[in-house]
Formats: sequence, structure tokens, C-alpha cells
Amino acid sequence: MNIGGIIAAMATPMHEDGTINEAELRNQVNRQINAGMNGIFCLGTNGEAYILSKEEKIRVMEIFVEEARGRVPVYAGTGCVGTKDTIELSQKAQEIGVSTLSIISPYFAAINQTEIYEHYAAIAKSVDLPIVMYNMPARTGNNIDYTTASKLAENFKNVAGIKDSSGNFDNILRYIESTDKETFSVLSGNDSLILWTLMAGGKGGITGVANILPDIMVSIYKHWNEGDFEKAKEAQDSIRPIRDCFKYGNPNSIVKRAANLIGQPLGPCRKPFGMVSKDADEAIINTIKKYYSQYANI
Repeated sequence: MNIGGIIAAMATPMHEDGTINEAELRNQVNRQINAGMNGIFCLGTNGEAYILSKEEKIRVMEIFVEEARGRVPVYAGTGCVGTKDTIELSQKAQEIGVSTLSIISPYFAAINQTEIYEHYAAIAKSVDLPIVMYNMPARTGNNIDYTTASKLAENFKNVAGIKDSSGNFDNILRYIESTDKETFSVLSGNDSLILWTLMAGGKGGITGVANILPDIMVSIYKHWNEGDFEKAKEAQDSIRPIRDCFKYGNPNSIVKRAANLIGQPLGPCRKPFGMVSKDADEAIINTIKKYYSQYANI
């Protein structure tokens, strides 16, 4: 399987009471596919996987697979704090028909590189699906060292990539330099670094901004693939204004608020998260007007 391109890190639409809006979830799957995404990703950070029950996660995966109907690969986040729980959810994802697993490193408790290696090794042995490791030290408290990633890729053929959301471009470079580009995909989890990751030898990005600007995100890879660096850079640079809004708080809240404003009813984040300050709301509204002239009066 070709792991790469632009993959939408999709939000999980919710009703006002915090329950999952399954009908809108199906709409959003089709929206992203119709925009030209190379893959769709559920149960990531933008999908609020950290606050969903196991049963809800299973249902979300089922809907993604049902609605995608094989048109694009379905990536699913199955990482849990414990190895046993991660294996169980990963095996369920395989049973459902997910294409690729995205597995965040264990979090909350301190962990060393040997423990990280053994965690992923046990999961790799338990499933046949490709695994994309997910490195997000700001949320997990640990960094997957490039030597650990390289060793896992070398020893397990289904450890097929890594998504780096550290914001540290040197991390991305180390992953690229220490792995086989033919069999291992390095993806940017930071929307701002997608083009630069491609230029360095990576394979693309998993993007939360796709919930707001899917066409622009798709065009970064499209122009790059066509050899038009200037257009690719123009598209990459154009997302700075919305990325600047993330400084106001939880990016999930910003993404959902912006999407709601443009008529994509993703609903609220599940409580206690999702509060958007007045200043943040004004910034989001002003930014949306820059991208969508039809919303000049919001």
C-alpha cells in the first residue's frame, strides 16, 4: 500500500449533547474524498479519540469503512496507553476493514526508548496491517527517537511509516535519513511543514486544516507531484492565517469553530474542551473571511 499524499485528519462531528453525529460523519467522509484526499484518517487528535469510548471508536471506524467504500485508504488511530488495549483495538480495526493503523506512542507515564520499541514490536506482531507510528511529544510527554523508528522499520515490515507532529523539522529529517524511503513513509503531522517534508524526501502529510480548507491542502501535494514548486509553495503559505488562530487554544476547538462557520456542521468538542474566547472567535471569523468571500457578513 502506498502511504502518502494528503490525508485528512478528520474531526468527529458531534451533537450539542456530545454524542456522535453519525449522519454528518458520513457527509464529511464524502466531502474529503470528493476534495481529492489520498486518504482519510479517523480517531486522531482532531478526531478527539482521547475522549471517546472504545465502543464509540469502533463505531467511527465502521462508518469510515462503510462510507469510503474502498475509494481511498482509511487510516485509524488505535493507540492506547497500554499495549494490550492497543492490540485489541488494532485487531478490531483490522477486522472492520481499516487500511492502515496510526498508533500514538504511550502517554502520561514516563517511558524509555526500549519500552517504546517493545510496545510497537508487540503490536506489529499482532496485526497484518501497515502501522504508521504517531510522534506527538507535546501531548504524550515522550519523543520516538529516530534510532527507535529505524530499528522498528528494519525489523517489522508492517511498521511502514511515522507521522511527526513535534513541530521540530530536524525530527522529520532524522526519520527520513535513517529509514528506507522505498518501504517507509515519513509524514508531517504539522500542516505548515508538508511541502518541506516532501522536498526532504518524505511522503506527505496528515492534516487537520483539511477540515476547513480541503481543496487547498490537496493542492499542495497535487502541485508538488506535478513539479510546480511555486504553486505548491503558494498553497502551503496560504494556510498561515488559519494556523495562526491555533495560538488561541486547543486546535480541535479552533478547527471545529471555523468549520461550523463555513457551513460544515461539525458541532462542538466534547466537554470539558471546546470553549473559544471572544478574541479567538473574532480572529477565526476574520480569517475565514480571507478564504471565503461568501462569508463576508458573518
